[in-house]
Amino acid sequence: MTLKVKKILISQPAPTTEKSPYFDIAEKYHVQMDFRPFIRVDGIDVKEFRQQRINIQDYTAVVFTARIAIDHFFSLCEELRVTMPETMKYFCISEAVALYLQKYIVYRKRKIFFSATGKMDGLATALTKHNKEKFIVPVSDVHTEDLTAVLDEKKVDYTKSVMYRTVSNEITESEILSYDMLIFFTPAGIVSLFKNVPNFEQGERAIGCFGTATAKAVRDAGLRLDCEAPLPGMPSMTAALEAFIKENHKAK
Repeated sequence: MTLKVKKILISQPAPTTEKSPYFDIAEKYHVQMDFRPFIRVDGIDVKEFRQQRINIQDYTAVVFTARIAIDHFFSLCEELRVTMPETMKYFCISEAVALYLQKYIVYRKRKIFFSATGKMDGLATALTKHNKEKFIVPVSDVHTEDLTAVLDEKKVDYTKSVMYRTVSNEITESEILSYDMLIFFTPAGIVSLFKNVPNFEQGERAIGCFGTATAKAVRDAGLRLDCEAPLPGMPSMTAALEAFIKENHKAK
């Protein structure tokens, strides 16, 4: 018999708007939803950055794979009193990431390239065209090599620089075990779960996740994945969650 899900922990910050589908689901199915990120991202300080012996002013192009990379890059520039020259070229993993640059630079006057696919390989043509540039790539302390595979392939001159790190948030074991369902969005969230509850046993507790890398982390940890997105017909975590709760509440 499956436990009827009444209390769900979403390992993400709470939605900033009251119009979130999560709140609609909570109201419709009378479930309690709490938002508690299992991880947070901290920027590194100037002293730690200097240990990498990297001078940002030596570079003529920068590759951004996430908005958070943009925030930490410009935050370090500000602390180091480095001003981006107008000639700097920006290569972004998606249009959304490219548009986020407007927070820091005059967008229309700059050389900005973005991948239409949302993946690094979508930048291949632009990288080939500008392969004489000297690239800096802001990364997290934990990142995959897929990130730089395209740069290697295009034989561009690049340097990876750790500018931020993923840190586990402390959530007590009794808090975690008080939930009937846990939902994760990154592999780091699964690492944090076992850091907070080293002997975690799933039992009848449901686990949901978003993204293929997170799904792999759930299964690699020997856990049962009960609710997954994106899947055909389930483009979002909320769509998958609603379908799961609907079934769960039907089951006797």
